[in-house]
Amino acid sequence: MTLQYRVERWNEPYAPDVASLRSRLTAEGYSVFQWTDLPGAEYPQHAHANDQTHWVVSGEIELEVAGAGKNVLAAGDRDFMPSGTEHTARVIGDVPVIYLIGEKV
Repeated sequence: MTLQYRVERWNEPYAPDVASLRSRLTAEGYSVFQWTDLPGAEYPQHAHANDQTHWVVSGEIELEVAGAGKNVLAAGDRDFMPSGTEHTARVIGDVPVIYLIGEKV
């Protein structure tokens, strides 16, 4: 079965926090690191060698994914990106975006 790109929207009654998101990702078998991109940051089309998930703690980032279109991830939103998925990314708005990147190795 081939994995496909997908997004999960935050629907909890509380704001996401780094510690609980990191704990959840680790329990799912991801190697986790925190990343921050400043307003105006953009990444050209690229792909990763391993499955990844991006879980936004604060701010907003837009990902344009080949075959899946554009998705804006805001605080608490998460995506699942299979290895080899071509995509671009850019920060939306005038505040930094802070997110956790989980990688399956």
